[in-house]
Amino acid sequence: MWPNSSSTPFLLTGFLGSEAMHHWISVPFFIIYLSILFGNGTLLFLIQKDHGLHEPMYYFLAMLAGTDLGMTLTTMPTVLRVLWLNQREVAQHACFTQSYFIHTLAIVESGVLLTMAYDRFIAIRSPLRYNSILTNSQVMKVGLGVLMRGFVSIAPPILPLYWFPYCHSHVLSHAFCLHQDVMKLACTDITFNRVYPIILVALTIFLDALIIIFSYILILKTVMGIASAEERAKALNTCVSHISCVLVFYITVIGLTFIHRFGKHVPHVVHITMSYVYFLFPPFMNPIIYSIKTKQIQRSIIRLFSVHNRA
Repeated sequence: MWPNSSSTPFLLTGFLGSEAMHHWISVPFFIIYLSILFGNGTLLFLIQKDHGLHEPMYYFLAMLAGTDLGMTLTTMPTVLRVLWLNQREVAQHACFTQSYFIHTLAIVESGVLLTMAYDRFIAIRSPLRYNSILTNSQVMKVGLGVLMRGFVSIAPPILPLYWFPYCHSHVLSHAFCLHQDVMKLACTDITFNRVYPIILVALTIFLDALIIIFSYILILKTVMGIASAEERAKALNTCVSHISCVLVFYITVIGLTFIHRFGKHVPHVVHITMSYVYFLFPPFMNPIIYSIKTKQIQRSIIRLFSVHNRA
């Protein structure tokens, strides 16, 4: 039995001051939601069905699409429930569980982008050893390591939430549950819950970003050593999609971090908007980026529609 016996639910919040517009605001949210499901679902389907995409690069891309789907399915149902039905109540345990998956998947996505950088690093720095280094078993081990890092590292600050007594306001500032929102409602010492996430983000997301930057410095050094301009362009072109996804993810992460840490005087609507940009923009853009920039994905899409047209 949980030490915290309070059954008072938390209250989610939509766009304060714009409650009358919630139904209209929900329209673009729902369109983006469907687009994310369709785009990432299509990527997963193509990678599974097309044997030409059964390569380490696309296995990691499948992990990215799966992570984006997980993040969207974790957050959007409660968002749409608030915007459509004004159902703001969420049980405490359900809230803590949602918070756990939101933060876990953020760290997993950062780890997946790091593994994709490793894939490009090996492909360009050691192309002759690529298949021997990134075997199927190695890809599976790396993928499991990324998942384990996310799911294990987030548990320490989330588990205490189940034990904390909540005697302050039960109103959260978003239409989904975030650790930083929930912990502020506890009437107990939350020093660990304040410090641990800062250290964790520094050792995961920001460290991942630094390693990715360093890997691309080495990649660029290798590419500049290639004599043929055509071959240099071809090598760099294989990295464009990944670089674009990295920029989309880390720019939104950095923006949200700065808003939360240093934007005390910034209007509340800016905090809310940045949160939605962080949760929706990368999952929405990643399938588009890979569909536009990756010829193998384009060919697979054409083959898929050609088969359906012939049928």
